Amino acid sequence: MPSRLSDAFRAHPVFHQHKHLDFTSLQELPDSYAWTQRDEYPTGDSLISDSVPVIDLNDPNALTLVGNACKTWGAFQVINHGIPTNLLDNTESTSRSLFSLPTQQKLKAARSPDGVAGYGLARISSFFSKLMWSEGFTVAGSPLDHFRKLWPQEFCKHCDIIEEYEQEMKKLAGRLMWLVLGSLGITTQDVKWAGPKGHFTDASAALQLNYYPACPDPDRAMGLAEHTDSTLLTILYQNNTSGLQVLKEGTGWVMVPPIPGALVVNVGDLIHILSNGSYPSVLHRAVVNRAKHRLSIAYLYGPPSSVQISPLQKLVGPSHPPLYRPITWSEYLDTKAKHFNKALSSVKSLLS
Repeated sequence: MPSRLSDAFRAHPVFHQHKHLDFTSLQELPDSYAWTQRDEYPTGDSLISDSVPVIDLNDPNALTLVGNACKTWGAFQVINHGIPTNLLDNTESTSRSLFSLPTQQKLKAARSPDGVAGYGLARISSFFSKLMWSEGFTVAGSPLDHFRKLWPQEFCKHCDIIEEYEQEMKKLAGRLMWLVLGSLGITTQDVKWAGPKGHFTDASAALQLNYYPACPDPDRAMGLAEHTDSTLLTILYQNNTSGLQVLKEGTGWVMVPPIPGALVVNVGDLIHILSNGSYPSVLHRAVVNRAKHRLSIAYLYGPPSSVQISPLQKLVGPSHPPLYRPITWSEYLDTKAKHFNKALSSVKSLLS
């Protein structure tokens, strides 16, 4: 990830004044992890609620289906996406191996308070009084330095897997971007920073590995608190344990069930800005399970760090003034670090 992005994190260090728990040793939920007011919104009945659409990327109508999903849900699942099954399996295996290491070993690759990459708690933790029942590991660029500390003997194998995953995800993210933008009537001529061939070669990204251990009291715990993503798109792989929930207006929290081989795509705040508010960035969270652990791998995809993101010219006019002022991804991350889920409101245009 370009250094300018890391400047945003450096300006807002996250300090955690507690020791890292060994979740497997706990028979009951510590008070510091007990969320007394977990639900600001109702939970939809998962037996009758629809969930996010599942879109076959080989479907001739994929463009229209993606547009509808972005407008109504802000999220969808994709199948026939081209990512090899064995790569998904290998990346899950590397993630599982990482989080299975002894705590002291994982802490050798701890993320510094003002850093981007490494092992640690979710950066959004600082906005909540209670702790989250999860661990995370962020990869920004090459994981070599951190993986060498975690696996002195076999770091190369794990590096190769993660780097191949990043390469494949970058290609898929570019393809998904054109489905999302194309559904708005946008072409390569309208997005200069996509590059002359529209491949988004200079896009920025990070990889977030998440682990949600089995929890003795899941109804009072929270794996990852509600938030929107500060990205263009987030592409999420989840293992076969449910936990991801998205907020559907008028319904409440809806579970996004794991589908073998499928990937979840979330609309991020920056697509919301580019679409001039047409496509909502989806509020989502992760809940935990009494009997099973859950793994997820999020590919966080953004523009080149210095490119100004604003409502696309083709989508604004006298009757549709721009809702947001221009902002770079670095500046937006800085805003999100200050204002969290109110960040979009803080970049509203004076014309809106």
